[in-house]
Amino acid sequence: MENKKVTEEKKIVRIKNIEIGSGKPVFMAGPCSIESEEHILEEAKALKEIGVDILRGGAFKPRTSPFDFQGLGMEGLEYFRKAADAVDLPFVTEVLSESDIEKMEEYVDMFQVGSRNMYNYALLKKLGKVNKPILLKRGFSATIKEWAMAAEYIAMGGNENIVFCERGIRSFSDYTRNTLDLAGAVLLKNMTGRPVIVDPSHGTGLRELIEPMTDASIACGLDGVIIEVHQCPDEALSDGKQTIDYETYRKIRNKY
Repeated sequence: MENKKVTEEKKIVRIKNIEIGSGKPVFMAGPCSIESEEHILEEAKALKEIGVDILRGGAFKPRTSPFDFQGLGMEGLEYFRKAADAVDLPFVTEVLSESDIEKMEEYVDMFQVGSRNMYNYALLKKLGKVNKPILLKRGFSATIKEWAMAAEYIAMGGNENIVFCERGIRSFSDYTRNTLDLAGAVLLKNMTGRPVIVDPSHGTGLRELIEPMTDASIACGLDGVIIEVHQCPDEALSDGKQTIDYETYRKIRNKY
C-alpha cells in the first residue's frame, strides 16, 4: 500500500439521488443521538429547511461509560426512518454488531462503521455482503494503511460502495478531543480513489472549531462533512460540547 500509485479511477458512491465523490461537497448532519420520535422529526424538518443531503443520527450508541445514554436501539431506528421519509432524505446510522445488520437493513440507507469497530473484521466482512453504502470511520489509533485495508475487508465481499470518514486520531495533545488529520485524509483519497469525508465534530470535540475545520476540509478537496447538530446542544443527551445549533449550521451551509 505504501508504494501504491495514485489511482486513475475516481469512485462515486450513490445514496438515492446523492452522489459522494462527484466533486460537490456532501453535507451529512443531525443529532448525535435519536432522543425521541418528536425530537428526530423536528431535527429532520429543520435540517431539510436549512439544507442537508443526508441525515445522521445514532440509535445504537457505543459510549465509553456504561452509565451514559446508550441510544433507543431499534425503536430509535424506526423513528429515524419515519422522520427521514417525512422529509424525503436518506440517512446514515451506526451498526455495532454483525448480528444487528439483518434487522437494520430494511431501515437504513447507509451503514456507519464507528471508530471502535474499524478493526472488527467479522463485522466488515458481513457488511461486504449487503447492498447498502458503508461509511467507514477511521479508528482513533489507526494508520492510513490499516484504515485502507479495513475497506478492503468490505470490498472483498462484493460491496464497493465505501466512503471513508476522517474523525480524528489520538495524539499527545489534549486541547482538542482528537487530532484531525486532514493530510492523511487527502493522502487516502489519492491512494484509493474512494470518497473521503470529514467529521469535524468528533475530530475536534469543540463546537467553535466546527466551522473552520469544515472550511479546511472542503478547501482540501475532500468530499464532504458529517456534523452533529441539535436544536439545543447544551441539552443534548450525548456529545453536547461538540454539537452546533441550527443557526451555526445555517451559517456554514450557506457558504456552499
